[in-house]
Amino acid sequence: MREIEAGLLAHLAADATTICSCWRVVLKDGTVMGFTEHDHDLFFASTTFTAASGFTASNLEAEEGLAANTSEVAGGFSSTAITEEALAAGRYDGARVETYLVNWRDPSQHQRMYVHEIGEVTREGGGFTAELRSITHRLSQPQGRSFSRRCDAALGDGKCGFNLATPGFVATGTVVAVDSDAQLTVSVSGAFTAGFFSFGVLSFESGALAGTKADIENNQGAGGSMRLELWLPLEAAPEIGDAVRLTAGCDKSFATCRVKFGNHLNFRGFPHMPGADFAYSYVNGESEHDGRALYK
Repeated sequence: MREIEAGLLAHLAADATTICSCWRVVLKDGTVMGFTEHDHDLFFASTTFTAASGFTASNLEAEEGLAANTSEVAGGFSSTAITEEALAAGRYDGARVETYLVNWRDPSQHQRMYVHEIGEVTREGGGFTAELRSITHRLSQPQGRSFSRRCDAALGDGKCGFNLATPGFVATGTVVAVDSDAQLTVSVSGAFTAGFFSFGVLSFESGALAGTKADIENNQGAGGSMRLELWLPLEAAPEIGDAVRLTAGCDKSFATCRVKFGNHLNFRGFPHMPGADFAYSYVNGESEHDGRALYK
């Protein structure tokens, strides 16, 4: 049973109440933001909860046991902390959301009611709707390793073991053209083939996006000019001349691990694992069994 703070409990028992909802949002990078449906800013829990943010919440659908409960919160892009570009860039994905019940006349009387994580976010017009999932939804997520032909390590992490600082796998350059919020052209030092930076990382080292990293879907062009296509739109438009850094990418295949990185001894996939068609096939007299891999 939830224990309600004594002062708030006494207030709730009164004939008239001054209650509102507040949301404390903690992003994965540690940034903390507060929002309230009240018409004045409130301060508690070392957080300022901003009014006029357009936040409203739906009814909570609770389930018995360990089933995840869900809710929704809707808001507008009126707050400087919540922009359409930031949502599109995935800045709020997986953020922790704490929902509070607060006496707005005395914010010291507050109670944390729920803890959720932001799930699916939809945008429409000048606003957005974010799905709030209870933390029990993690229990329905796959855990541990899975058997796959492709590697389950991230390039350069402890399981992979490849040193991304190895010469020839990082390039520096500048932005020379911007086609859209997810497509741009950069001029880099060194000669690289098309696709070399596909599945890699683009890092901005100057300009408004300094410190921002974006995942590269594909790169076209060869030599010193590269046209990059990003998986997600950037939260702000880069400027011509912004300094960038490109890190090579890996498509997780055994061939790429061996040929491109020479790191096949650390490959964390199962390249000879048969598919369903092979697993359900039957024995025939034409198969050769000489010790070689049956599936390639």
